[in-house]
Amino acid sequence: MNTLDQKLDFTFTANQQIIQLIAEIDLFRGKWEHLEQLRPVFLKELKGMATIQSIGSSTRIEGATLSDAEIEQLIADLKVNKLENRDEQEVIGYYDVLELIFDNAEDIHLTENYIMQLHTVLLRYSTKDSGQKGAYKKVSNKVVASYPDGTQRVIFNTTEPYLVQKEMQELLSWTNKRLENLEYHPLLVVGLLIYEFLSIHPFHDGNGRLSRLLTTLLLIKLDYDFIQYISFEHIIENRKERYYAALMECQRKRNTEKECVDTWMLFFLNALKMVTVKLSLKMNNSGG
Repeated sequence: MNTLDQKLDFTFTANQQIIQLIAEIDLFRGKWEHLEQLRPVFLKELKGMATIQSIGSSTRIEGATLSDAEIEQLIADLKVNKLENRDEQEVIGYYDVLELIFDNAEDIHLTENYIMQLHTVLLRYSTKDSGQKGAYKKVSNKVVASYPDGTQRVIFNTTEPYLVQKEMQELLSWTNKRLENLEYHPLLVVGLLIYEFLSIHPFHDGNGRLSRLLTTLLLIKLDYDFIQYISFEHIIENRKERYYAALMECQRKRNTEKECVDTWMLFFLNALKMVTVKLSLKMNNSGG
């Protein structure tokens, strides 16, 4: 079986592409530290729009159907609305976790306990999942792609329930150690964490949504604060076929010595670079 470190053993070509993408993302991060001081009012508006897009895109990837406009109205009328259907419950659960991350990222640590707490908040309003919030799955599940026409496709099988806790503990321990000792660039560590989290699929439901929330959490904790102003989730939604294809490509050799996450890492870093490109355009067009 391949170790987590071995999964980062990229081909020469993939490695060169990955190095270039990371350099471009980090170059923008350096500029952003100056840019974010320039237009606080504009950035507040941008963050509001990105938040709505993130909620809409991440829930639609999993099969929800509410538009961004409907989500914005739902949040605006939240005090008078009853969350009667599953789409509304999922949207407000995502909104609550996102706000929690924005307000408290530095105090949320990458541990089993915190991940379970975030999962509980994510499914807080979901009546269907009342017995599964904040608890690892008890039955086998699969990664399933949902499409607008209502069809679904199995992408890959996931870790069996009896192995979930062990694999999650190993993954979180590896991630925290690698982020602490700086042996790898932090974006590589985050990319592998998300791939492994999706491969393990530790919960009965909410894994895809939680993986994207964990991405935002970790990027903020690692000072990639610009992630709050352009929706990473929206970029993934617009590249949904490639998102699943990248996961499938790496998953084919799951639990073998040949498993490598190069295809997934290139997708992940390209999506993050697209965030910087879109944000640059927004700032330029605003005169910032």
